[in-house]
Amino acid sequence: MKLKSTTPKEIMSEIKDMDIKMVDMRFTDMPGTTQHFTIPIKFLDEDVFSDGLGFDGSSVRGFQEIQDSDMIMLPEANTAFIDPFFSEKTLVFHCNIKDPVSLVDYSRDPRNIAKKAEAYLNESGIADKAFFGPENEFFIFDDVKFEDKLGSSFFSVDSTEACYNSGKSYEEGNMGHRPLVKGGYFPVPPVDALQDCRSAMVTTCQEIGVPCEVHHHEVATAGQCEIGTVFNTLVSKADEVQKYKYAVMNVAHAYGKTATFMPKPLVGDNGTGMHVHMSLSKDGKNIFAGDKYGNMSEAALHYIGGIIKHARALNAFTNASTNSYKRLIPGFEAPVILTYSARNRSAAIRIPYVMSDKARRIEVRFPDSTANPYLAFSALMMAGLDGIKNKINPGEAMDQDLFELTTEEEKMLPTVAPGLDVALEALDKDRDFLKAGDVFTDKMINSYIGLKYEEVQRLRQSTHPCEFEMYYSL
Repeated sequence: MKLKSTTPKEIMSEIKDMDIKMVDMRFTDMPGTTQHFTIPIKFLDEDVFSDGLGFDGSSVRGFQEIQDSDMIMLPEANTAFIDPFFSEKTLVFHCNIKDPVSLVDYSRDPRNIAKKAEAYLNESGIADKAFFGPENEFFIFDDVKFEDKLGSSFFSVDSTEACYNSGKSYEEGNMGHRPLVKGGYFPVPPVDALQDCRSAMVTTCQEIGVPCEVHHHEVATAGQCEIGTVFNTLVSKADEVQKYKYAVMNVAHAYGKTATFMPKPLVGDNGTGMHVHMSLSKDGKNIFAGDKYGNMSEAALHYIGGIIKHARALNAFTNASTNSYKRLIPGFEAPVILTYSARNRSAAIRIPYVMSDKARRIEVRFPDSTANPYLAFSALMMAGLDGIKNKINPGEAMDQDLFELTTEEEKMLPTVAPGLDVALEALDKDRDFLKAGDVFTDKMINSYIGLKYEEVQRLRQSTHPCEFEMYYSL
């Protein structure tokens, strides 16, 4: 249940007779994982909202060094909701991180970065609100096994819905109804075996303050799904993404299944993305609406230009895993060519067809859900604002099927980064647009790059089962 209160005083009054036992304090680390600790309700008072609660920042990935480990987190009153999964009735807050000595917002806290991005937007005079509508796809599996050790490396994912189980014997019998490879888009049950599970996810999301407008099976076999949520402003939408992922994973768990937002858990079928819809508003008016290409404004086209110019640096945040780039394969499923087009899903940036100027927006199609939403949304907006400020020309739109281009034609066009290492190198060189308004800092960017390079290095050092197939008998 989402609480109605928006201030500490209102919160304390609203929960007075709710029989709450515990209070859960949550924040997001730099890679994007939600972290938490829990206190008994008797230790929550109005002072907690101003004084905060202490924790060890050196034990959080990408945060503090051990010699400066003490940090405090402050709950934000308007984020309160009742956790639907805990046995004891528990009130949950999203928190902001501060330095305990200076009491300034911590520059490496992703949520604080997103708040600074919103403030920068207001100060720019370009707009006063940025709206985000991400499409977070996911897989629901029945069984997952993986191992990476000295003498063994493998993964195995299984789903009763997967087409590769058509010949498998089940105690209750094999019913035979399954989506084929790339055949999972919109079939009704029994081919879609996950209707009830997704409906439970939607119900839970709405209870905790994540409005949903649609849910369906996605293209891939083996349980690929999507729940469409309603757009919101930058920080609020990032909060909602974290709640959405939490609800999806825990409802799946309650159904005896496991959900993942990993971009490419299956080889040979579609991966899962996080297409991000964006628009800017000033004084209640959508400034992306206009009379240029796709009924967009000049500002919107310049916003697209900024995203195209900084795309490879953006990839470090929007495609934040080594696995991301197994989805970004030219000519397969995810758009990798940095161009834009109206209605065309093969372009990296799509202008959706809409009837109303209020809904006029762009859709960036290369991101995925390994992104930290606070950092990814902030970085995308900063790139777009850089495009507007510097009037960056996005080039000509491309309306043909870009998946059908020849290799030679593809070589003539800019693409997203081919790997996380390239994206991190691009971020290291192209960071000034992020530092405008002190939204991102050099220390934060350096810390992020260092953290992510560890992932790159670990994968480089890991022998892959595929390498045995290719090289063992040479």
